[in-house]
Amino acid sequence: MSAALLPKPQMRGLLARRMKFHLLGAFLVSMGCATLYKFGIAEPRKQAYADFYRNYDPMKDFEAMKAAGALESAPPK
Repeated sequence: MSAALLPKPQMRGLLARRMKFHLLGAFLVSMGCATLYKFGIAEPRKQAYADFYRNYDPMKDFEAMKAAGALESAPPK
């Protein structure tokens, strides 16, 4: 009597149905992580490099290292 009250379990297509759900979820999570990385890490890093090299004078930096004695090939004066 109680066997008639229980619904039959889903046996066919169970893996395919769950796989569609999990593939969609994995795709959305990976796109979210990629977006967060791009706008949270990559873009600020690119901006920091651009800001640094906008006013960077390599000759001034070379002269400072030369004066400090950090270079063997260019001894300080």
